[in-house]
Amino acid sequence: MALIGVPGLEWSDLNEKRTPNLWRLVAQGASASLSTRAVPPPDRGITCPTAGWLTVSAGQRAGTPGEGCPPPPAPQPTTGQSGATVPDWRTLAAYQSETGYDAQLGTLGQLVADNGGKVAAIGPGAALAAADKSGNIAKYAPTPDALGDPTPYNLIVLEAGDLANAWMKQPLDEYGVPTSLSTAARQAAVTRADQQIGALTAQLPANTTVLVAGVSDVTPNAHLHVAIATGPSPTGQPYPHGYLTATSTRQDALVAITDLTATTIQLLGLPASRAVVGRPWQPGGAAPATPSGTVSELADGDLASQVLREVRGPFFAVLVTVQLLFYAWAALALRRRRSTRPSPSTSPPTDPSADSTPADPTASTSTPADHSISANALPGPSTPTGTGTPPDPSASTSSPSDPSASTDTPLNASASTGTPLASASTGTPPNASSQAGAPSEPSAFPVDAGLGHASTSKLLVAVQVVAVVSGATAVSTFLAQLVPWWTLPVPMLSVIVTILAIAGLITAVAFGGPWRAHVLGPLTVVAAVTSLALLLDVMTGSKLQVNAVTGYEPVTGGRFYGFSNIAFAVYATGTLLGLAGVAQWLLGRGISRVVVVTLCALYGGLAVFADGWPSWGADFGGVPAFVIGLAVFLMLLSGQRVSLLRLLLVGLIGAGLVGALSVFDWLRPDTERTHLGNFVQQIIDGQAWTVVGRKFGAMIGVTVGNWSLTLLSLVALAFLFLVLARPSRWGASSLGQAYNLAPTLRAGLFGALTCAFVGFLMNDSGIAIPAMALTVAVPLTLAACVRALQLAAPTRPAPQSEQAGPRRAEAEPRNSAS
Repeated sequence: MALIGVPGLEWSDLNEKRTPNLWRLVAQGASASLSTRAVPPPDRGITCPTAGWLTVSAGQRAGTPGEGCPPPPAPQPTTGQSGATVPDWRTLAAYQSETGYDAQLGTLGQLVADNGGKVAAIGPGAALAAADKSGNIAKYAPTPDALGDPTPYNLIVLEAGDLANAWMKQPLDEYGVPTSLSTAARQAAVTRADQQIGALTAQLPANTTVLVAGVSDVTPNAHLHVAIATGPSPTGQPYPHGYLTATSTRQDALVAITDLTATTIQLLGLPASRAVVGRPWQPGGAAPATPSGTVSELADGDLASQVLREVRGPFFAVLVTVQLLFYAWAALALRRRRSTRPSPSTSPPTDPSADSTPADPTASTSTPADHSISANALPGPSTPTGTGTPPDPSASTSSPSDPSASTDTPLNASASTGTPLASASTGTPPNASSQAGAPSEPSAFPVDAGLGHASTSKLLVAVQVVAVVSGATAVSTFLAQLVPWWTLPVPMLSVIVTILAIAGLITAVAFGGPWRAHVLGPLTVVAAVTSLALLLDVMTGSKLQVNAVTGYEPVTGGRFYGFSNIAFAVYATGTLLGLAGVAQWLLGRGISRVVVVTLCALYGGLAVFADGWPSWGADFGGVPAFVIGLAVFLMLLSGQRVSLLRLLLVGLIGAGLVGALSVFDWLRPDTERTHLGNFVQQIIDGQAWTVVGRKFGAMIGVTVGNWSLTLLSLVALAFLFLVLARPSRWGASSLGQAYNLAPTLRAGLFGALTCAFVGFLMNDSGIAIPAMALTVAVPLTLAACVRALQLAAPTRPAPQSEQAGPRRAEAEPRNSAS
């Protein structure tokens, strides 16, 4: 077989006239985009040609010491023989232990030699890939013509290095990386590489398998590259015209550079090596019938990756900025509501039967024991619930006849009494006139600069709508992949408009039905859409996460399938909040709490299973976090207290679950394992600490380096606990109001927060996990709080202090006169 590497070759380089040999190979065989991620040079996220060839040699990500992209060293001929030796091979091999991947250079060449095979290398880069573990190549030729008869060799490695050679001659940037080639120079170099490919393939026997790969970048920015397989496949049948795939990516038309080594080993019939982390290429889905269609679609995939890399940073900057401004605006809106005062002209008539002390809407209300939620150490009303202690009548904010006094209010606020707590359309409170013959008092609810009672405040209505849009934004970043936004003229604007449009549609659904009047109605709709959309996506191949601004970046090659860390954070938060809303609805309809908890546990178990199952989510660090968060939710929902001992036990259960899934994955054939099973093998091989250390370093780096997400997380938590949950003039009573009207919100919110915190500790994405979880949880909680304020019965404002003196002064003469 022949392995042909063309460093830097991209799908947009192919042309029927300029590259006829490559065009013919595309027509004959299977194709895919190749993620060439190896160990990049400092401060540059690219794969240099030398690093690409070393990665092929090891079957694991490799790199070179120092800055920039040094060219492959010229092999030194062996005296009296046709072989050669790679200079400084020991230095290159020793450096790999410092990269965090511990690549074993020479794995491919040594495996062929140990099994009696012969290897030939053409070009300096090919010598790196073909060398054994000592850096020796049995047969080395500088050009295809110098090789001679190719039939004696089991493996021929060719470097068509014209693109890389031309790139190396470019001026260097500040990082020691050559600048981009001009279009004309690039096209000329690709044509020369195509001619080298034609010269070699013309010498090969008819049934030779040929693999073509653009093994590296030759630009200052990373790209997806060409991968083509023609000739007999491992099954003996020719590779059919179509797309390639691999179990390492589980995506049609996408393979990784480490897969190239695994494919070569399989095609040669050699035993698999544990040092090789890739998986063999195999036929995937159908491709367009013509080479032009195939090339066009694969070039579009690279375009999507390039646009993603350009817009991802600015997108997160916009996201963080808008979120921070939104929290500030919402806090001011809640403060204005709390700071309103009645004008003297609109003061209500004095009711001698009324208590002179106004009712405090933030005070705790009595909670029926049937729907009690443990409040130990949780924000909200100060009166603990679910403890068996009878409610204190003095803590009630209203008389028993006031429907707002009940904390067992279902999602449908009028379900139990037939009378709504407040009209969603008019804001008219119930029992506006509680005594027969009493005059109506529309002016009893103060208006200040256009702000009236919460149910009629246009500003708070706007806050609620924007909060729901904000909460729907996270899942919309994935659903946006249903639209080819990267092909539109202004990609940054296009992706933002697409995401906002989809978030707007979800918001329209959230407010489009009778559930809009419920405290948790919009929250439940958005959370349910979030959970179900990502669940269905991961069960069908994670298509929505590829090239999403919050999903996978194929060029980076960190992950290609299952739940990414950010997707997990959004999915878990949506699941727990959605279950809280459904639980509140079921309890409001009189369903037994035991049944409700059981139903939530069943769906929650399915969600956890989907997150960890190797064929779906394959999420190692997410499962323990999700299990702990779900357990906190279920304990609070059932009225149980959350203790440290219980959390430790649940954590052990979560660790045991992910361990069992990993062992199950490890028991499968090597070619079918995911990173779960690979980690078990790494434990056996003594390499687990290397992986753990690399991921821990990445977690610290993201948390410290990505200050914007850290700031967003801190501000979101401050808004939740200091604005919504803390009794103060900043409207802190609103979360207590929401808890009173929808007690299950407490369970869902704290389950989600717990899951996000544990996920932060266990995943290499660090602060990105709580940041995205809070981006879903806090705005949706705010929306629920606003609705709770709209439903809460208004209380009489206190008489102004300056009027109290004259009233008492008038009363005394009358009493003395009598």
